[in-house]
Amino acid sequence: MKDPLLDYPGYSLRRAAGAVMTRLIARLEPLGLRFVDSSAMLMIEANPRITASQLGRMLDIQRANMVPLVNRLEAEGWIERAPLDGKSHSLALTAAGKAKLAEARRVIAETEAELIARVPAEHRAHLKPALDALWR
Repeated sequence: MKDPLLDYPGYSLRRAAGAVMTRLIARLEPLGLRFVDSSAMLMIEANPRITASQLGRMLDIQRANMVPLVNRLEAEGWIERAPLDGKSHSLALTAAGKAKLAEARRVIAETEAELIARVPAEHRAHLKPALDALWR
């Protein structure tokens, strides 16, 4: 059976992204992490004193969805809030959060290495710049 959708790069990109995300999500689940949890924790680690609003903008998460995300990460003991100014709080990883993020990094690194290994060697150096050009 012919699949005319395979002629469209956007379709192939969506299928590739879905396959990679499905694999990563399945590997993070045994750690008690969702993809968004690990993404948020990576951003918090890289940006000391980040606020929930800033984090939401960086991850393109709606304000209404940030509250349950931050509450869940805090309830798990992975992040803590600290007063930043009169109305804002900064987010920081706890020791438990740093340990959990280290586990997540191993899973992410393994998944990324498998992804890159599937790309022909002569195209590997161009993959990330080509993907970035599509959304940045």
